[in-house]
Amino acid sequence: MITVHHLNNSRSQRILWLLEELELPYEIVRYERDAETMLAPQSLKDVHPLGKSPVITDGETTIAESGTIVEYLLEKYGLGRLMPGKDSADYWQARFWLHYAEGSAMPPLLMKLVFNRVKEADMPFFVKPVAKGIADKVLSNFVNPQVKNHMAYWEDSLAATGWFAGTELSAADIMMSFPVEAVAARTGLGSDHPNLKAWLEKVHGRDTYKAALEKGGEYALMS
Repeated sequence: MITVHHLNNSRSQRILWLLEELELPYEIVRYERDAETMLAPQSLKDVHPLGKSPVITDGETTIAESGTIVEYLLEKYGLGRLMPGKDSADYWQARFWLHYAEGSAMPPLLMKLVFNRVKEADMPFFVKPVAKGIADKVLSNFVNPQVKNHMAYWEDSLAATGWFAGTELSAADIMMSFPVEAVAARTGLGSDHPNLKAWLEKVHGRDTYKAALEKGGEYALMS
């Protein structure tokens, strides 16, 4: 039995979705974020030293990191599903998105979250204007342009088929679900991103996605 160590409002939601797509049995061990810090509880460190989610255990095997978990599940249980064949031109494109989702897409989104929190944090009144000014400068000069550039790239990448790799849902789409949902929550998808909006509607409309959401529980991405 595969066990998903699942943190609310986190990347582990897409692992539940992948397991639903693969029709694999699994159980969930739930962890709740600290209400003040929004960090994972110390108990996750009992599963993996970093204390991060997602983590899965499969027998004696413990695996962390979303991309590694996706690759493990596909190679061990996928039977060729959700990944273009190795002789396909889409294969390496799918592998690219598997790594890009965390390696390139998430850092500017995380920075956006952090600096927005700096602006709202409690601090002495004489410090707040300085902190807010620095945060606004970093956001306007670096973070927001980076996010805008990534969003344009996603929009163009979806133009051909409506999926990130190939002509149907793949692991690339599952990995990209978190960055796109984070953008939708923290920035919004305007009329200039019709492909992204259509893709997100397709994803949210899948029965497997809905089943994962029902089993995973609360999933309100932090803004």
